[in-house]
Order: sequence, then C-alpha cells, then structure tokens
Amino acid sequence: MTVPDIRIVPLATGGSGIPFLLGPSLGTRVAAVWGPVVPFLAERHPVFGWDLPGHGTSPATGAGFTVDELAEGVLIAADGAGLGRFAAAGVSLGGNVSLAVALREPARVTSLTLVCSLPKIGTPEAWADRAAQVRASGTPSLVQGSAARWFAPGFIEAEPMLSGGLLKDLTDVDDESYALCVEALAATDLRARVADVAAPFTLIAGAVDSVIPLDQAEAAVASARRGRLDVLENVAHLASVEKPDVVASILMSEVAA
Repeated sequence: MTVPDIRIVPLATGGSGIPFLLGPSLGTRVAAVWGPVVPFLAERHPVFGWDLPGHGTSPATGAGFTVDELAEGVLIAADGAGLGRFAAAGVSLGGNVSLAVALREPARVTSLTLVCSLPKIGTPEAWADRAAQVRASGTPSLVQGSAARWFAPGFIEAEPMLSGGLLKDLTDVDDESYALCVEALAATDLRARVADVAAPFTLIAGAVDSVIPLDQAEAAVASARRGRLDVLENVAHLASVEKPDVVASILMSEVAA
C-alpha cells in the first residue's frame, strides 16, 4: 500500500474564520460537489478542498491504498497549503477520510462533519462488485445507477445542468483509481473509533439516501462524545448539491459551537 498524491483545491480564499477543508464523494470533483455550498461559507471562512486519486486535480494511480493512507495524503497536502487547524467535512468517501484525518491529527480538527457518510459504508461484497464493474466497463457504466443514488426524485429534472455536470465528471474519473478507492472503502470500518474523536461530530443524512441507512447514522452519532444528527428531507446522497444552504448553515453552526 502507498500514500497517494492528493491535491488541495482553493475554493474561496477570503474570510478570517477557521478554514474549511472539504472532501468529495466517490466519482466527483470536490469543486463540483461542494461548489453550491462554497458561496454560503466564503464570506466568513477560507474554503479548501481535496480531490481523490484520479479525480479532478489529483493524479491517477495504479497502486493500492487504504482510507488511512488517503487521510495521510490529505494531511500532507494540507501542510503544503499552509493549513494548520481546520474544520473537516466530507461527502460519502470524503467523510470517511475526514474521520480518519480527525483520528490521525485530533488537535488540528476543530469540528468534523460527515455528509451522507458513515464510519463504515456498505458491504465488502457490494464494493467488490462495483470495482469489478469499473475495471470491466469503465466509469461511464456507473452513470445510470449513480443518478438514481445521488439525487432525490425530481432533482435531475429541476437542475439538469448541475446534475448533468456531476454525472459527466464521473465519466472522466480514471477507472483504476476509482476501483482502488472502492477497495479502500470495502476494507474500512471505523465504527469503534468514533468515540475517540475529540471534536464535535456531526452527521448530515438524506432522508431518501439509499446508501446511508438512518439507523446506522443514528448509531454512529450515539457513539460519539459530542454527536449530532441532521436528517434532510427529500435529499439523497449528495446533500451538498441538493440542499447547499442547509448544509452550509449546519457547518457554520458547528464551527461556532
């Protein structure tokens, strides 16, 4: 296993508050999946993001890695960007990695928010099927299923350019890097470590998210020292895109707490 080369993306450089460091969902660019939220944060806070291997600005890789090694790569990139302490948040796999970041460097993370994410996501069998599909047929084969998982009913019709852009980004992701991200997820179970997180722990869940069962979200929050669960109605797996104003409000309330 190796530490992947993770690249930081400056999303907003104004504001004097604590910086946000945001992580993306599998198959997305951080600038796209967090783009709708950034304007709500930017007046008060600098905002930075990071991309997964083979996604957006981060280079593709053929070497395997763990979620903990992804977190190490994020911290190396944060050091290079001059980020000391920050509020960490991530969507799906990005939330999983953000949790690992908070466990590796607790003094640097002022708050931790998992958006449509869990300490353990899905099952190894389902992830093995996903990795095999991508290696056989490429990320374009995922578009139909991802559209159904990512967005609540009616969102694609209401926001065709926004949803279409995210699905187009999925087809541009490096196939092997995507498969390796999937395998990292399959091997990760951080449920027993949530109680070790020193920072406030918030989980934002979508009421119609088929990926993140609400009972598992409730269990994760209950195991935290300072846990909070926000369930957003008519939201599926990309809450940062579907309800950016609400997600931003929750993030800023945690920073102020």
